[in-house]
Amino acid sequence: MQFSANLGFLFRDLTLPDAIRAAKRHGFAAVELHWPYDTDASVVAEALAETGLPLLGINTARGDVAAGDFGLSALPGRQTEARAAIDQAVEWALATNCRNIHVMAGKAAGDEAFATFTGNLRYATEAAAPHRIGLLIEPLNPRDAPGYFLADLPTALRVIDATEGAAKVMFDCYHMQIIQGDLLDTATKYADRIGHIQFAAVPDRSEPDHGEVDYGWLLRAIADAGYSAPFGAEYRPATNSFAWMERFQP
Repeated sequence: MQFSANLGFLFRDLTLPDAIRAAKRHGFAAVELHWPYDTDASVVAEALAETGLPLLGINTARGDVAAGDFGLSALPGRQTEARAAIDQAVEWALATNCRNIHVMAGKAAGDEAFATFTGNLRYATEAAAPHRIGLLIEPLNPRDAPGYFLADLPTALRVIDATEGAAKVMFDCYHMQIIQGDLLDTATKYADRIGHIQFAAVPDRSEPDHGEVDYGWLLRAIADAGYSAPFGAEYRPATNSFAWMERFQP
């Protein structure tokens, strides 16, 4: 199995280029980011080229964080901002050869939010598809992200169906365990709709070597079922140890 370091949480004490280098030193096969827009994309591209690590994904901007925004694309009346965030992400992805963009829905509910989100995803497809950049959408559990539009997998699947497969699911095992559990069956049942898998300990979201989910078993089982991409380590580190990586190998 291979692992991707989510630099939104890991190596936060380093600059982004140095965090990429640290991920390489610790044996990660890829990296992924949250909101890297304060760093010049060319500097990140240089670090990626130096290490040989692919960049698996970035998120669209959250919006006005101080005002409570956590994504824009499902917010009625804010399509101009949402599409500007999509354009920004596409430009940044092109400069860094990033493979996917996670289009953040934001805090909203109802039919109008659904129509807004699907419309913005179609816009994102037109912007990203010519460059072979994939789109991801992610269900977030309501305990950590109250009010987020995508609060469960069925809603995400409805969005995908309504946009003719414009996006795939970012299947974060931490969120999905809290939302519904039954991770192996769900991940294998919807394998063709999943674009990336992430993990962290439940319930504390730290190193994945403890808690409710036996990731040493689960990730191997998902890989045995056919998933071949790096698994995204998106956890908040409580220690400086990466011993779990060695233990998870067959």
